Amino acid sequence: MKIIKTVNGNTPQIPEDCFIAENAVIVGEVSLGKECSIWYNAVIRGDVHFIKIGDKVNIQDGAVIHATYQKSPTTIGSNVSIGHNAIVHGCTIHDNVLVGMGSIIMDDCVIESNSIIAAGAVVTKNTRVESGSIYAGVPAKKVKDISEELISGEIDRIANNYVKYSGWFKE
Repeated sequence: MKIIKTVNGNTPQIPEDCFIAENAVIVGEVSLGKECSIWYNAVIRGDVHFIKIGDKVNIQDGAVIHATYQKSPTTIGSNVSIGHNAIVHGCTIHDNVLVGMGSIIMDDCVIESNSIIAAGAVVTKNTRVESGSIYAGVPAKKVKDISEELISGEIDRIANNYVKYSGWFKE
């Protein structure tokens, strides 16, 4: 059974067109945009600071979205995919970003638009990922510029597919 819980007077704001898996957890000061999907075992904990998520964001199985108490909120733009088992903590992710499976984005990072964080990457505190780039490794570093083909072929494709997939579970 999904857990959607008020914490310290803050209730998650979830539009009706979003898909929330049966065992997802969303608590506290969390706001979701339109057409979002929160998948199995994903946790979004807005208990210590706010978490704001834009439109058409998918937070895949086992991902954790959190923040740092009274210091670093988490803001995620629109058309963003957060891969399976990723950790997104106290950071800002702009629009049109792919966060790869098992990656970690730490406090006070900024991931600019049209970027990819590779699977397994660790983006350390205060890193700024420049728009149009791919970051990989531990610690994550820029490995190359992103092509228009990757923007449409991966970032847009995955975000659009997750809107489609979530429709299968709403029927």
